[in-house]
Amino acid sequence: MEELLSRRDFLKRGGGVLLSMYALGLASCGGRASEGEDGAEWEPSRSVVMIVPFDPGGGSDILGRAMAAGLEEVRPGLNINVENRSGGSGAVGYSYLLEQRGDPHFLLASETAGVALPITTETPFHWTDYTPVAQIAEDATLLVVRQDAPYQSLPEVIEAAGAERVLVGVAGATGLDTIVTSLMEEDQGVEFERVVFESGGEIVAALLGGDIDIAMLNPGEVIGQLEAGDMRALVVFADERYEGEQLADIPTAQEEGVDVTFTQYRGLFAAGDISPEERSYWEEAILEWAETQSYDEYIERNYLISEIRAGQEFEEYLREYETTLEGVLGESGG
Repeated sequence: MEELLSRRDFLKRGGGVLLSMYALGLASCGGRASEGEDGAEWEPSRSVVMIVPFDPGGGSDILGRAMAAGLEEVRPGLNINVENRSGGSGAVGYSYLLEQRGDPHFLLASETAGVALPITTETPFHWTDYTPVAQIAEDATLLVVRQDAPYQSLPEVIEAAGAERVLVGVAGATGLDTIVTSLMEEDQGVEFERVVFESGGEIVAALLGGDIDIAMLNPGEVIGQLEAGDMRALVVFADERYEGEQLADIPTAQEEGVDVTFTQYRGLFAAGDISPEERSYWEEAILEWAETQSYDEYIERNYLISEIRAGQEFEEYLREYETTLEGVLGESGG
């Protein structure tokens, strides 16, 4: 698990320089990365579609719209239309991209569901059917409780789960909250009682209303409640604490004796079977956006962790990610 998270500070520790060197290296090979053997550069010939496989307003929707705007920013004249194609916990959107095989004018805002869905359900696709362009961020999970909850630490939650019923809210079988809960159960030998909701917003409401005892939520989903003092975050399931002032005091699960670190990737997929020149165009463009102020603002505003992996490195990461998910979700797979 730690191996998946070892590049968390990529940009902070000089990733911007490395990205610049990457782009220069591509240029030295005969123009931009998208230049073909005949010397012609590939560029989109019409408007591009950014598929968001979830409803408007959520983290994936924010990701898709941020990437669309960012790509338009670094490629003047490019037009990207965002389309929400939700359903089946993301399966509808991914299936739609599958139908666009070979067409570089279709992109998708991808996250954990793209790898997890084929493990747990019968789907017509696997992540290798697409072209993984780049990861641009990680989303960590907080274990949160109501302000008046009896638990003051993660060990107290674990102790309670071993002696009584502890209700945890989750959003679906492949969500980050379900995965982290399963990893915690495996690591500590306890069992939580899951209550399934449709969204993080419903989980927040249920926790505040006393219908569940704990929740695994992303910082962006609960920052308002944390600031208002309605909730407390006991731990973050990442290998390092957040650096921002608002979240810096939250310990990691490992600090509390629970060996669980898992984050949700956020990144860009293109349709499968596109040419190397077409793939390089999108890789180069997304890497350029990762060096802009608008990218930094996206990361900061949504309490994400900046993490860049492009091309082959992203594919290798996804293979390791899939192995981890198979260990957690495989028993429920189709």
